[in-house]
Amino acid sequence: MKFQELLSDLESKLEDLEAGSEDVLYKAESGITKVEKCIKELQKEVINKEFSSKTEEIFFFKHVKPQIFSKLIYYVKLFTIESKRPRSSNKTQVKYFNNQIDKLQSYFNDNLEFYNYYRRGATSMDEQYFIRGNSDLRLPPDSFHYLIDDQFSTCQDNTVATIMAFDMLIVYLQQEIEKLEFNTENTMLKTMNEPSKLFWTGSKTELIEMIYAFHSSGVINSGTVDIKEMASYFEYIFNIDLGNYYHTFIEIRARKNSKTKFLDKLIELLNRRMEALDD
Repeated sequence: MKFQELLSDLESKLEDLEAGSEDVLYKAESGITKVEKCIKELQKEVINKEFSSKTEEIFFFKHVKPQIFSKLIYYVKLFTIESKRPRSSNKTQVKYFNNQIDKLQSYFNDNLEFYNYYRRGATSMDEQYFIRGNSDLRLPPDSFHYLIDDQFSTCQDNTVATIMAFDMLIVYLQQEIEKLEFNTENTMLKTMNEPSKLFWTGSKTELIEMIYAFHSSGVINSGTVDIKEMASYFEYIFNIDLGNYYHTFIEIRARKNSKTKFLDKLIELLNRRMEALDD
């Protein structure tokens, strides 16, 4: 089945969407449309073809479908939250966003047993949770018609998707709160007089992976610089808008193969170069 192909294509389209318009409601609406189209294709694949084993079925409903479905939940909730965002003082907006975070966190508390199972990477209940035909089918907070088909749902794959979506939403809301409280997003850029002549020609995801690697290593300012300041500086140096880099980092963390694809590529290329010089 072409699951990975569908997922990669969707991620590429969503990355282009996030890099485009600054209108968050437009992004959410467009994101919903793109993800719904992907889910319909995915649904056809699953219904028309059999899984080769229980292991393959569990992997699909535990890892593949939630990655895609979480993006639909994310954009639907994002649209709802942003469309009701107060058009008043920063203080009022911060209070509103904090209340939204509390509501999202309450979902984790309401599903604490499964949340802990999923977070610790347990597998003992996977056949009950991620094989179709078991009872206790649960719906996410926003019901979608895809869930009516029991050939495309298990009792917990949508809970996983909701956990992933709410993780992304909390990160987004925390970033918005940070902007409102400190209003320092462009401070560094304003203090720089000369525009940079360097341009980042790789993907935004690759640069964000590298920034987080630098931040994790503590090699800049002995580790005292925060990720926001580092991201702003790299944006200035390479003439690029990284957009919601917190959101992108969540997606990097969710990778099922190497979580450090770009860093792995850099190591390989550097080794090749040194080996070529040795010949």
